[in-house]
Amino acid sequence: MDLLRFITAGSVDDGKSTLIGRLLYDSKSVFQDQLEAIEKTGQVNGQINLALLTDGLKAEREQGITIDVAYKYFSTPKRKFIIADAPGHIQYTRNMVTGASNSELAIILIDSRKGVIEQTYRHSYIASLLKIPHVVICVNKMDLVDFSKERFQEIVEDYKNFASDLDFKGLEFIPISALNGDNVVDTSPNMTWWKGKTLLGYLEDLEIEVDETKHEPRFPVQYVIRPQTEEHHDYRGYAGQVRSGVFKKGDEIAVLPSGLRSKIKSILTHEREVEEAFAPMSVTILLEDEIDISRGDMIVTDKHQPVVSQDLEAELCWMDAKSLVPGNKYLLRQTTGSVKSAVKEISFRIDIQTHEKLESSQLALNEIGRIKIRTAKPIAFDSYSENRGTGSFVLVDEGTNNTVGAGMIVGAY
Repeated sequence: MDLLRFITAGSVDDGKSTLIGRLLYDSKSVFQDQLEAIEKTGQVNGQINLALLTDGLKAEREQGITIDVAYKYFSTPKRKFIIADAPGHIQYTRNMVTGASNSELAIILIDSRKGVIEQTYRHSYIASLLKIPHVVICVNKMDLVDFSKERFQEIVEDYKNFASDLDFKGLEFIPISALNGDNVVDTSPNMTWWKGKTLLGYLEDLEIEVDETKHEPRFPVQYVIRPQTEEHHDYRGYAGQVRSGVFKKGDEIAVLPSGLRSKIKSILTHEREVEEAFAPMSVTILLEDEIDISRGDMIVTDKHQPVVSQDLEAELCWMDAKSLVPGNKYLLRQTTGSVKSAVKEISFRIDIQTHEKLESSQLALNEIGRIKIRTAKPIAFDSYSENRGTGSFVLVDEGTNNTVGAGMIVGAY
């Protein structure tokens, strides 16, 4: 069975945690002891409070909101799933970025009574920015608008008008009631006008193309193996995970940012030697020549090289209470490497609602903008649109060790 990673997002009280609880409950993915535990904790309108299956933090249960990203796993006979339940509060938007970075699909919930609101704009733009290819808009709480077809269609039109310039490969709309289970796992008898799939039916049948072997070969070095024993006196292996593409024994390679060249002598897994390695395999690569390679360097095939530069232009989601201003210095972590960097310029910030580019001298918490940044030494990268693995980075405050920004590289400037 293949695996689908998806994230749920939406505003506070739109029913994200209840929806995931309903998926787990109706697909028989909840253990009996879990059910007994939440039955003791509390009920909603005489029903089990399914949100408690995901809201695990004490503060979340006390406030009835999601604060951190909660990961849940379940499977059906057709597919395995990993769900990231993202918080809805605006101050936790940065958590949504974390959960969305590895997702192939986003479920965005809209309260049928409220319609499209600011957090809908925000989460949709982030999904587009992070190149999540498929988005499902679940119009929830249809039971509170008498399962109105007209209200559902009105929200669909509002959202389509807003999202016309967002980069989604697939966009679907499903009317649901997470609390009662309408159109979540089973078809709703209350919405006979709906002829589409249930949410689970859509998730099971969705065709996903996440073939990293189609991208150019990239191997960030994580660890240099030097046993220095009599048996392995001259052994020098480079361990890591193939981020994209395929490497084969005998390939001519380059090591970046130095530009040194060699050939692949052998490729080893933990149990045997293999003729080729492809994403996302973890392997050790041995080269024919002894050249200077360290953690953070990138092995690539000689013909298809990424950009090597100290000057990056990137889209940035700012995650710190202290605003970003030009001149600030941070540790930039990209693939397996870390390098000191300085923000040179804020080109503009994005108005989440209108997508307008606004002049700005700073980026505040949860704002998104375009920046130019210079690193202390050259790094190898692709644009994020070409390769999510090598085109992304985080900024870390060296004083607090907090991750303060998540970036998607546009290119060199």
